[in-house]
Amino acid sequence: MSRTSVQDAPPQADSPLGHGLKQRHLSMIALGGVIGAGLFVGSGTAIAAAGPSIILAYAISGALVMLVMRMLGEMAAANPASGSFSVHAERALGPWAGFTAGWSFWFLLCVAVGLEGIGAAKIVHGWVPGVPEWAWVALFMLVFCATNLAAVKNFGEFEFWFAALKVGAIVLFLGIGVLAILGWLPDTDAPGMTNLTGHGGFMPNGVDGLIVGLLASVFAYGGLETVTIAAAESEHPVQGVAKAVRTAMWRIALFYVGSMAVVVTLLPWTAEEVAAKGPYVATLDHLGIDGAGQIMNVVVLVALLSAMNANIYGASRMANSLVARGMGPKALGRLFGGVPRIAVLTSSVFGFLCVLLSYWRPDDIFQWLLNTIGAIILVVWFFIAAAQLKLRTALEREAPEKLVVKMWLFPWLTYVALAGMATVFVLMARESETRTQLFYTGGLTVLLMVIGYARQKVMESRGTGSRA
Repeated sequence: MSRTSVQDAPPQADSPLGHGLKQRHLSMIALGGVIGAGLFVGSGTAIAAAGPSIILAYAISGALVMLVMRMLGEMAAANPASGSFSVHAERALGPWAGFTAGWSFWFLLCVAVGLEGIGAAKIVHGWVPGVPEWAWVALFMLVFCATNLAAVKNFGEFEFWFAALKVGAIVLFLGIGVLAILGWLPDTDAPGMTNLTGHGGFMPNGVDGLIVGLLASVFAYGGLETVTIAAAESEHPVQGVAKAVRTAMWRIALFYVGSMAVVVTLLPWTAEEVAAKGPYVATLDHLGIDGAGQIMNVVVLVALLSAMNANIYGASRMANSLVARGMGPKALGRLFGGVPRIAVLTSSVFGFLCVLLSYWRPDDIFQWLLNTIGAIILVVWFFIAAAQLKLRTALEREAPEKLVVKMWLFPWLTYVALAGMATVFVLMARESETRTQLFYTGGLTVLLMVIGYARQKVMESRGTGSRA
């Protein structure tokens, strides 16, 4: 592949999938895909490390994610494909890049399915202790596997309502929080700046605390990529993905940064319940709202089930796209009524295997899996930026009419995004916990790159290539 060309790419999808998703599905997939348990619960640990400066951490990481999504939106609108960034990386950098980005993301989603199943089962087991956790995991896996085996519109409907509930919960939380900050709630005094500056200052743990919060916030934003995968199965792929990306970015930034601002304004960052209960539950309990814990447990459960549903979908479509381009076992690419059912089953089985490993070998094999996926999303973002940098030039030269969505201030902000990713990699290497994740993720990435490059050379020697 000596020269990147936009003319060689298929105009719509990279495989003959169905087109059952509507604009409302895409919009909610974009909003809901990134709103998960990492925000509702995991952000408490980040607040404990960064203090009030968690607002700055989420703002910085949110800006990076907005740049990544703008780049991905530009490429997805120009060439909607179920392989999303894997297809774009292949066209820009070569088959080895598409292979590496695609299979690493598939691996990430499958392990994430297992993690989300475990988290959801723990919540329901607390309500119904007579039923073991593994039984709940099995039930959830069966339900969402069946959902994804059916027509794609079923996935879209599930995800629409799941995302609507999550978005509604955050909007309600922000509304209540703003009223409390203004002192307009009954029996509530306006806190002013006390909690933002009064417990060690805005950055109580200095730059090191901010860095820990920044790293946690970066990975909390993962999940937006699913909307560009789903766009290939929508009624109007180009217009759909363009609108979904444009509207989702600023709303998600508002939800994340706004939520953190409400929490650290109303509660001292040193409050133990922020990390123990999760920031949302701790804040609602502080405001004296009855049943806050159970209400948020329901929301977190929905967030986990939504993520399971979306990740099974995303994994199956990514596998199908890779196979359609000659990068995997042909059986995974078989379609039944426009649905890659074998890919759905394979992705679900791998996810359930991860759950079993968490019971059988929690201290070695399962922990290895967790470390391996720790930085994959950063690897994916790097491929997105590198591909956009090359494909944008080709689009402007050969098909400028396809630039429905444009990256801002190209190429300077693309370089800024790449520099931001490199900075995160360096920061991960500085921290002992994230250094381990970086090591394992790097090992998996290098292994896939070697396999992908060797495969590319074999194809070239045979005089054939990938069918991107």
